[in-house]
Amino acid sequence: MTRLAVGKKAPAFTLSNQDGEDVSLRDFAERRVVVYFYPADDTPGCTKEACQFNDLLASFKEMDVAVLGVSPDSADAHRAFRSKYGLTFPLLSDPQKKIMTKYGAYGEKMLYGKKVMGVIRSTFVIGPTGMIEHAFYGVRVDGHPAKVLTKLTN
Repeated sequence: MTRLAVGKKAPAFTLSNQDGEDVSLRDFAERRVVVYFYPADDTPGCTKEACQFNDLLASFKEMDVAVLGVSPDSADAHRAFRSKYGLTFPLLSDPQKKIMTKYGAYGEKMLYGKKVMGVIRSTFVIGPTGMIEHAFYGVRVDGHPAKVLTKLTN
């Protein structure tokens, strides 16, 4: 599995959001963006992570940092998830897991002591020039969005 290192160019992407609109990394040129990969909408860990990012969204916006969530789920699932929890940042669909694979966020992982293929919870801070500024793999959900915010302020 390929892992992205700090200082490397972030892989370009164009994915559909919850409304079926294309969102590209290049849309965020000249500003920072947090891209976080998660396994599935409306599951306990993913809900906690999304809600914590949403709770801190004003702080990210104050720093002109966009937040994007990416999972294999459909636009319909994303719309329902956003509606149910009042999420206000875009959720992108990567059903073939192509972008997740490019970011090292999909591959072999341990789940309950067994090796399985799946989404590896990961977060990236991509700088204004498209370079990886921070890369977090194997994220522990609770408090993670606050850790990302802290990295941006240091």
